[in-house]
Amino acid sequence: MEATDWLDQIKWDRDGLVPVIAQEQGTGDVLMFAWMNREALAETARRGQAVYWSRSRRKLWHKGEESGHFQQVHGIRMDCDNDVLLLTVTQLGQESSNLSIACHTGRHSCFFQQLEGGQWRSVEPVLQDPERIYSK
Repeated sequence: MEATDWLDQIKWDRDGLVPVIAQEQGTGDVLMFAWMNREALAETARRGQAVYWSRSRRKLWHKGEESGHFQQVHGIRMDCDNDVLLLTVTQLGQESSNLSIACHTGRHSCFFQQLEGGQWRSVEPVLQDPERIYSK
């Protein structure tokens, strides 16, 4: 068996991407959703840190490369249809808070908006001003 045969078992979409959910190992919180191509997934497995494919920038994106909020990967799972991945991660880089920052808005999770009474409401606080995170 080739060293990359495991990549061939994934059902990549027509753009060569697969959706990825990052879940925090300790809390079970869903932190974010992103995309990976073959290179990003292979690099994630090699590094042990999350590397995604940025569709807007059209390049690999090592999570935390700008913010310092890296994701240490503990496990990579594939769903029953072989078309979605789940990363179990520890979100790194926020020692001053009990909660880590995974979202570019400065929040713990990208899923901070909840539907209530027909309106979206922010239900998680900003832990750090995004201007401070990305001013490095």
